[in-house]
Amino acid sequence: MILLTIFEAGLPLTNPVLKFLVILVIILFAPILLNKLKIPHILGLIIAGAIIGPNGFNILLRDSSIILSGTAGLLYIMFLAGLDVNIAEFKKNSSKSLLFGIYTFSIPMLFGILSSFYILNLSILSSILVASMYASHTLIAYPILSKLGVTKNRAVNITVGGTLITDTLALLVLAVIVGMATGEVNSAFWAKLTLSILGFGLIVILLFPLIARWFLKRYDDNVSQYIFVLMMVFLGAVLAEAAGIEAIIGAFLSGLALNRLIPSTSPLMNRIEFVGNAVFIPFFLIGVGMLVDYRAFFTDFETIKVAAVMTLIATSAKYMAAWLTQKTFKFSRDERKLIFGLSNAQAAATLAAVLVGYNVIIGESISGEPIRLLSESILNGTIVMILVTCTIATFSAQKGAKNIFLKESFIAEKSDAQNTEKILIPISNPDTIEELINLSTIIKSKNNKKGLYALNIVNNDSFEAGNDIMAKKMLERAEIAASSTDIQLNKLLRYDMSIANGITGIIKEHNITDLILGLHIKKGTSESFIGKLTEGILSKCNTTTFVYKSVQPISTIKRHIIVVPANAEYVIGFPFWLSRIKNINQNTGSKLVFYATESTINIIRNTLSKHSIEADFKQFDDWDDFLIISRNLKMDDNLIIILSRANKPSYHENMTKIPGYLDKYFQSNSFILLYPMQIGVKDNETIDLNNPSLTEPIEKLDAIGKNIAKIFKRK
Repeated sequence: MILLTIFEAGLPLTNPVLKFLVILVIILFAPILLNKLKIPHILGLIIAGAIIGPNGFNILLRDSSIILSGTAGLLYIMFLAGLDVNIAEFKKNSSKSLLFGIYTFSIPMLFGILSSFYILNLSILSSILVASMYASHTLIAYPILSKLGVTKNRAVNITVGGTLITDTLALLVLAVIVGMATGEVNSAFWAKLTLSILGFGLIVILLFPLIARWFLKRYDDNVSQYIFVLMMVFLGAVLAEAAGIEAIIGAFLSGLALNRLIPSTSPLMNRIEFVGNAVFIPFFLIGVGMLVDYRAFFTDFETIKVAAVMTLIATSAKYMAAWLTQKTFKFSRDERKLIFGLSNAQAAATLAAVLVGYNVIIGESISGEPIRLLSESILNGTIVMILVTCTIATFSAQKGAKNIFLKESFIAEKSDAQNTEKILIPISNPDTIEELINLSTIIKSKNNKKGLYALNIVNNDSFEAGNDIMAKKMLERAEIAASSTDIQLNKLLRYDMSIANGITGIIKEHNITDLILGLHIKKGTSESFIGKLTEGILSKCNTTTFVYKSVQPISTIKRHIIVVPANAEYVIGFPFWLSRIKNINQNTGSKLVFYATESTINIIRNTLSKHSIEADFKQFDDWDDFLIISRNLKMDDNLIIILSRANKPSYHENMTKIPGYLDKYFQSNSFILLYPMQIGVKDNETIDLNNPSLTEPIEKLDAIGKNIAKIFKRK
């Protein structure tokens, strides 16, 4: 029926409904069919685009609708690359990214100029322009890495950073060469280009985060947030074009600017990735395929020669850059495959350069034919090069990513077998459900997909008709909030005469490792600040407990100020809460600032040095002057205070004053009161600090983490 309708409509299709249907069918079935042949789905979409395009069966034209959607897809790829960058890792490896950027730009430029001038017999200006096409690359294989969850790998971070460098340089070469060919390069040209690029960069990097933080703090509607992010992507692209560089640079910088405001575990990030991978990016890949003209192989020998030379030089130069990077930084072979796979694909910047060069007329032949900066044979050879390099890149990236994914999965499974992380979120207030879920997704480990539990307890003492129905509705709301982050939430409904007993019972039954509580809402000044319920739970269970008060969305937090008491390293729960703090940084990118004694700082610094964590350390050991913290606290900071039960090694008598301080001086800030696991909670026994078997500092977080099961047995 569908084929008959298409046949009756005639080719190429002009009916927008039929056109969209054909594209959706391709997006759905092309990857499925080609995956059976072990062909990457990205390559499958490019091949499908070539088959249905004007140079194939001419089912669809590469018209304005395809170009618009494809442009959005290309910007999406670059935006996601910027959004997925681990900022701390990016800063740590900035010198490595710079060196790779130099490798992947200079080597193709050198090979490209020599081969174009001496083999293809191009002019020096044309040779430099063709060489810049080899130097640039498109992260067309990035969705493969994103799907396998290896985008945080150091090789990917370095390659993404190098992409910004080489693409910017290549596009600047394009602007300069075109200006020289048209006689527009002068002092005014350089001044305008420099000032416009500098202004564009400052606006995106400095102003975009301010605007985004303001918007996300005030509007929590899912649709509004997504449209806002999309608007910022295209605004960055427009500003880049206005500055005289390609839109893809603007999209990438927009991703970097919004990186800290869109946590990798947030619902917003899930929506951004879903829409991009389902719609925009496939449109771009199909559009690239439509450019492929198989007839170019059979037109004349010159086209075949140009295509062969261009493909060989581009691929070998990018491979050499990846190989040098691997050897320089002692990366693995699989990491080299990632670097080569990401950097070998020629598409966006290459296509822009060849089309601009083809359209620049530099003279006229004797017969009256226009002489172009880049000839038609270069244009056709570029299209072939795009197809071949994209094919090689996708296979290389997929192979390297799969090997790394399997290694990481094996390590994660081995760790999970010894350390099963389970986070419990008791819910009773519908207004705090989403923020409690958001906090749980941010403190959890990367591989914890099923270890979240939402609990609602119906109190038998005050049971009324409909209470259980309301409890179930709140659990459903919590499940929806968790599902928006692509995380499975386990719903627990319990009937108990005591809410505190119900929570502690669930903790024991399900071996809960972390407990997240919303701050008790005081009904009278005589009540305990953290609430009698919370106090009851803390006295009966010994699990890492977070008491959370949210003033603003946790994704909009700039810094987390962590106040750590003396002797915190002597507490059995030390490595566990520190691991959760580490996850906050890795999942949000927000900066950590630790206030602690010198000895505690040394242990925390040594532990975090094994990870790419952005953290500052300030010496603090006078809890009598706790309010000094308020002087350094800013509006968008979150305060995390590590507390202790009474008579424990890290307990300080001034901890009893913390509620009053928070109530009086920190009302405008979100805060978390964190109670670590401690020995002797049930029987209130104290720990002898002179006993080395109990007070030996925990310096190796990973080693202790692996023994969590044994620790729970010893409790």
